[in-house]
Amino acid sequence: MKVDLEKALRKALRTGKVYLGSKRTIKALKKGEAKMVIVAMNCPKEIREKINKANKAKVPVLVYNGTNMELGAICGKPFSVAALAIIEAGESEILSAE
Repeated sequence: MKVDLEKALRKALRTGKVYLGSKRTIKALKKGEAKMVIVAMNCPKEIREKINKANKAKVPVLVYNGTNMELGAICGKPFSVAALAIIEAGESEILSAE
């Protein structure tokens, strides 16, 4: 099943629990809270490495096919978002996205 990532992400932001930002994402991974991680296509290499290092539970990491500014805009934020963690999907089908 093909899930529209942008639509599913918006729904997760509305109905679930999502942490925005690389620091909160890495913290959520270390605590085992994250069910999925989404990083922008232009997410800095050192942040991706930190995410991979913190990802001991092998949580799926999706690369969003857009920039951090575009990812921020989808989240309804006036700033860039390089990484985000899905904690609870809510009514969204985002966890079945690939």
